[in-house]
Amino acid sequence: MSQAPAAEKAAFSSLLPVFAFIKPYKLMVIAALIALLVTAGVNLSLGQGVKFVIDHGFIAGSQAQLQQAVLVLIGLISLLAVGTFSRFYLMSWIGERVSNDIRKAVFNRIVTLHPSYFEENRSGELMSRLTTDTTLLQSIIGSSFSMALRSALMLVGGLAMLLFTNLKLTLVVVACVPLVLVPMMVFGRKVRKLASSSQSAIADISTYAGEIIQNIKVVQSYSHEQREQQAFALEVEKAFNVAKSRIKQRSFLIAAVIFLTFSAISAMLWVGGSDVLAGTMTGGELGAFVFYAIMVAMSVATVAEVYGELQRAAGAAARLLELLAVKSEIENPISPQDEKLLSSTNHSAITLESISFNYPSRPDVSALNNVSLNIQQGQTVAIVGPSGAGKTTLFELLQRFYDPASGAIKFRDVNIKDLSLNTLRNKMGMVAQNPILFSSDVMHNIRYGNPDATDEQVYAAAKHAHADEFIQQLPQGYNSFLGEQGVRLSGGQKQRIVLARAILKDPEILLLDEATSALDAQSEHHVQAALEHLMQNRTTLIIAHRLATVKHADMIVVMEHGEIIATGSHQQLLQSSPLYQRLCELQFNKD
Repeated sequence: MSQAPAAEKAAFSSLLPVFAFIKPYKLMVIAALIALLVTAGVNLSLGQGVKFVIDHGFIAGSQAQLQQAVLVLIGLISLLAVGTFSRFYLMSWIGERVSNDIRKAVFNRIVTLHPSYFEENRSGELMSRLTTDTTLLQSIIGSSFSMALRSALMLVGGLAMLLFTNLKLTLVVVACVPLVLVPMMVFGRKVRKLASSSQSAIADISTYAGEIIQNIKVVQSYSHEQREQQAFALEVEKAFNVAKSRIKQRSFLIAAVIFLTFSAISAMLWVGGSDVLAGTMTGGELGAFVFYAIMVAMSVATVAEVYGELQRAAGAAARLLELLAVKSEIENPISPQDEKLLSSTNHSAITLESISFNYPSRPDVSALNNVSLNIQQGQTVAIVGPSGAGKTTLFELLQRFYDPASGAIKFRDVNIKDLSLNTLRNKMGMVAQNPILFSSDVMHNIRYGNPDATDEQVYAAAKHAHADEFIQQLPQGYNSFLGEQGVRLSGGQKQRIVLARAILKDPEILLLDEATSALDAQSEHHVQAALEHLMQNRTTLIIAHRLATVKHADMIVVMEHGEIIATGSHQQLLQSSPLYQRLCELQFNKD
């Protein structure tokens, strides 16, 4: 039994760090609290107004006093309306503002996390945290939290006014309070557990739907529409069943509280009515007492309802704060040595010194093993080898998406761990085999290489990438929307947009992951011409699957099983490397 309250306390404690996001808006919070106190005070005053109307209007039989009492009530109600508007507006504003601040903080954290984090966590779940969980917190802060505060004030104030009005009847009401608290504790705990499961189920739905939509052509080419519809329906039903259990528990909670509370009021009415008949209590006192008793009952019912919402919010807050607490394994150095690049006279562009590396998701498999390499400035270096040799891993280490387990990578004689991430990555331009485009227009996608570039610079980059001609033929030219992941373009057109982006970035080191291997002959011709322009006066590393494209490289590096097994020119390797000979025979004979 002791573990449950501890778990409950821990769950609610996860809400405490959320208040750090509320702190910057303390003036709005103070204004909201003042409005809250005013409305609570007016609500509590209404009971005395009811008492005055009954005793001095109805029972005394005075028309003038009745009119005066009603006018006072109207004044109080008007003040209540103004206070309620202010409280609702201010608290809703705070809820929206804070939820958006949390959403920004979570997104800011996500975009700086190391790539291996995304190997272990599903994008759909992260999206659910960004949207569903933050929306839930907004509802709690902007609405439920306000209701909880108001109800707590009304509960305390109502009990005080009950004591002031009639001690004996108050004791009857207070004796029933434990009966109300028991179901709150029992059902509330179940609601919290089911709320967490419900949020996880919603995340599963988002993940599944996102994956299917992203790969819709594959689904349709295999005629799996009906199968995916059925699978998605199962995911939705799972979420519905969890939500149904949560709703049932919350319904039991609210129903039990309302039944027990109003049963207590009924018992109080019987006792109070007997006192009025006996002449020991006035009708106005009983009316005021009933008013305060109903107020207390409604406050308890609201607290019970909000308690369930707070349980859900605790789960959402825990997931968001867990994400905010994640530390990136790749961080900027405390004292960056960026200025050393300016004074460096070393002719080596990149130096690898005994690099070894294992991916975090595959700790038992060596991706790179004791790799050493020296690349001079302005050299074109081709990296060849079978799949799984470690070629792409080398590129990821150069951009410091991962850090090697041992050894050092130097850029112009400066260890890349001593450079700020922005400086290092701004010096490099990556053109991948599968071009990545954003759901925006052509201009945005090219300008991503240099957000400060002028329109003329964008046009020039597109021309150098042999992309300007087909861009001009699009419906809105450079303002044409490309669809999700550039779905409206062909493979060759996508690649040329990405090349224009790289040209605009003007990197010192160019990383090419076989940018032409998946293209038709005409597209390859355009892309190859663009690459030749891009490679001029740059240090270029090319991952090559098609050896015919790299025969004229300054140096060819042959890799296998995460190791460099040979280096040299095309002719030298034909004489000295059996693996290179075999790769050439397979390709050139086939061609």
